[in-house]
Amino acid sequence: MTLQITIAAPFRHTRKTSLRRNELVYYYALDRKWMNTDQAAVLLRHAEEAGLLRQENGVFSILFDPATVTIPIGFRPSSTIFETNDPAQDLIARITKAAGVPETDIVAEMNKIIRDQFCGNLLPPAALVLLAKKYHVPYEDLREALISAVKK
Repeated sequence: MTLQITIAAPFRHTRKTSLRRNELVYYYALDRKWMNTDQAAVLLRHAEEAGLLRQENGVFSILFDPATVTIPIGFRPSSTIFETNDPAQDLIARITKAAGVPETDIVAEMNKIIRDQFCGNLLPPAALVLLAKKYHVPYEDLREALISAVKK
């Protein structure tokens, strides 16, 4: 949610639906002083990956209605906006919780499946889905994120 608020802020402030890269970096780094210019570039990349922005010829268009986002008075984004959600890590955590074993055991079991059953020809996210099925852990909500992680 913080990422969405951070992305909506310059569009609400300027009342525009598209802004150039340099306008966004200026807003985040120099106008608001929320981050440095490198962090602003990372923020824009994360927003694109999250489906909040679309870039076309150096112009970023917002993919949701910024008017639907409430920006609190005195808002300042936290450092969590720079963290990426790793669907594989999320699934490992779910399996660990369901199996009641340490995370290292789940990773070892994943590696064993990859090595022994597939001769090293299976990607870790796919092995994690097999483990999720084995331990009856729901993973359907992570399916699209896992598929896009495999495609990268």
